[in-house]
Amino acid sequence: MPVEETLTVAVRVKPGASRARVGGRFDGPHGPALVIAVNAPAVDGRATEAARRALAAALGVRPSAVSLRAGAASRDKLFHVERATGEVADAFRRLRDGSDA
Repeated sequence: MPVEETLTVAVRVKPGASRARVGGRFDGPHGPALVIAVNAPAVDGRATEAARRALAAALGVRPSAVSLRAGAASRDKLFHVERATGEVADAFRRLRDGSDA
């Protein structure tokens, strides 16, 4: 049985993007962050919610397992991923650092 833990993920959100995508690295205030571009505007938390859902989909976890920890009004956010396995952590690093190839 895989070991599960809470994973803290630094994210840089790009709201109002013409194309939604998850991948890339941004060196932000929380350290190396995963870039998430979303179509939703930065109004009333819509971009944050879209980023939360996109992160969950990219990591292969349920949206309910991903929660915002810090950065509600910022492009730089910290999310917690509950019940994350080593595979989830590896997927995050591949998306952030581009080591898929």
